[in-house]
Amino acid sequence: MEKLKEVVRIQSQLPDGTVDLDNPVWTPDGRHVLAVGARQDGGPQNLHDDVYAVPAAGGEPFVAVRGVGMISLIAAAEGRIYFLGSAFEGLAARPLPDGLWVAAFDPAAEPQEPRLMTDPKTVDCEGVPGGLVVTGDGVLALVRNRGAVELRQIPLDADRTPLDELAVIAGGQVVIKAFAEDAGRVAVVVATPESAGEVVLVGTDIKTDFGAELRETGIRPLREIHGTAPDGYPVHGWVVLPEGEGPHPVVLSIHGGPYMYYGWGLFDEAQVYASAGYAVVLANPRGSAGYGLDHGAAIVNALGTVDADDVLALLDAALELPECDAERVGVMGGSYGGFMTSWLAAHHGHRFKAAWSERAVNAWDSFVGSSDIGWWFAQTYCGADPDVQRAVSPLTYADKIAIPFAVVHSEQDWRCPLEQAQRMFVALKTNGTEAELLIFPGEGHELTRSGRPVHRRQRFDAVLEWWGRHLGESIGTETT
Repeated sequence: MEKLKEVVRIQSQLPDGTVDLDNPVWTPDGRHVLAVGARQDGGPQNLHDDVYAVPAAGGEPFVAVRGVGMISLIAAAEGRIYFLGSAFEGLAARPLPDGLWVAAFDPAAEPQEPRLMTDPKTVDCEGVPGGLVVTGDGVLALVRNRGAVELRQIPLDADRTPLDELAVIAGGQVVIKAFAEDAGRVAVVVATPESAGEVVLVGTDIKTDFGAELRETGIRPLREIHGTAPDGYPVHGWVVLPEGEGPHPVVLSIHGGPYMYYGWGLFDEAQVYASAGYAVVLANPRGSAGYGLDHGAAIVNALGTVDADDVLALLDAALELPECDAERVGVMGGSYGGFMTSWLAAHHGHRFKAAWSERAVNAWDSFVGSSDIGWWFAQTYCGADPDVQRAVSPLTYADKIAIPFAVVHSEQDWRCPLEQAQRMFVALKTNGTEAELLIFPGEGHELTRSGRPVHRRQRFDAVLEWWGRHLGESIGTETT
């Protein structure tokens, strides 16, 4: 504890000014603490991180590794530093997969340049706390792969090694949330479509069953489906079907990010809607994570094009199922998913009975100055030209939205600020569109994942009331 107190004291003495240090790890000899911090070299503004070393015995922190982009996790071995991160120039930070990098660690030398160990085209690492471990056989890391998150082993001599050459330690149609290694034994926390997380000792039958009680409530299975976009591109996703033959009303649910993904883990929202009688369609369109670099970067300077084509293509595939009612379809999503919901309502509104747009980006011009990431995020996806930003803003096309439209937001959302909802709602009402505005006080961008339980419950009730009103009666009971 005394050492940690000393580190806290020392980090305020960085010679180039104040910097936040994250994800600290000890070097094997205990002489330094390594941590990630934003670059402080007085050069042009960028989003690059460096690895700092803090001497445990006292003294000034120094840059041990000069990064080439953002850095999420670090791990230390004798004479080496490993980290997960991306490479880019200036502010062009996303969408880029995190790869594994390595650099020498020499306290007496100048800052080291890292070398990329994994193939940036195919390997997309998941940075979670503790999610990088160095062993005698390689580096263990979590890797996204088509909706799954696998534990892979990366050889110590890897050099831009592709995904198919990395050994799978634990995987399958699951999402591995965390892992630990000790003396060659590996334990993982595994989420499945039926469980939020079980602890499994790899290579044995030892496994917890924390999800047993939840399964008894009637978890609906995740059914994998595939579609084809108009340009022939394959689209991957899932549908969660309610009980009964149907046909059931359908909700197209679009994830945020956009460089995020739906996966093989338990998704509480889909379960709530399916239990209420709605078939829930979950797509990973171009722009999503876990499908390679080209897939993720396909919508840079192309928002509302192939991503819209992809989600509609997967919806079409779902509507071919006899359990789905093609005449009763709604669309919903949050953050980027809210953007896409607004975009589809304006450009493909005839496909839907109603829309639920949540914590959305509706106007890139004001997002630039109001969002905590607006100053660089908008430039990454839209460019800096104000005319282009307006051309890819759903607000520009608000007069084309004719379906019932719910604008839902949180009062203290700094990622997609409240003004994004207010501007859209005012435009819709001015145009005479049937629109409703729902604002959750004291909540932020993460309401649906970590908001106050009372507000999360109220939100679910509001969602179900909305779809019950516009898609017809549901067969479920009140949310619990």
